[in-house]
Amino acid sequence: MFGRKEAESALLERVETILGRGTEFRGTLISSGVVRVDGKLEGEISHSGELVIGENAVVVANVKAKQITVAGQIKGNVDCEGRLEIVPSGRLYGDIKVGHLVISEGAVFQGVSVMRNSAAAPQPQESMQAKPNAKPA
Repeated sequence: MFGRKEAESALLERVETILGRGTEFRGTLISSGVVRVDGKLEGEISHSGELVIGENAVVVANVKAKQITVAGQIKGNVDCEGRLEIVPSGRLYGDIKVGHLVISEGAVFQGVSVMRNSAAAPQPQESMQAKPNAKPA
């Protein structure tokens, strides 16, 4: 089983595109594969693969991707089909819609989260309301 360092090293080997530290981008980023952001990005991200927000990254954008790891900062709403992981150094300020959510101890998340495939689950307000015809046990 990989340790944290080995997992990070394996991910770096797969990275296809890097927005490097000291780089600023404004606009819409449309991409696929494995993308890592270590600089500043303002606008919108539409990504069909794995997105890594590095420790020094500052992203002010609405983000859509299949899988996201946040080690830096995102200010904006996030739509993630699969796994969204916020590691201890990560900060996410915005509403999220995700398939799977992992928030590590020390990470910051401020917003509303909606889990995908939860349409069949009863809403908290519905499940807690008293049934008018229910008889006490």
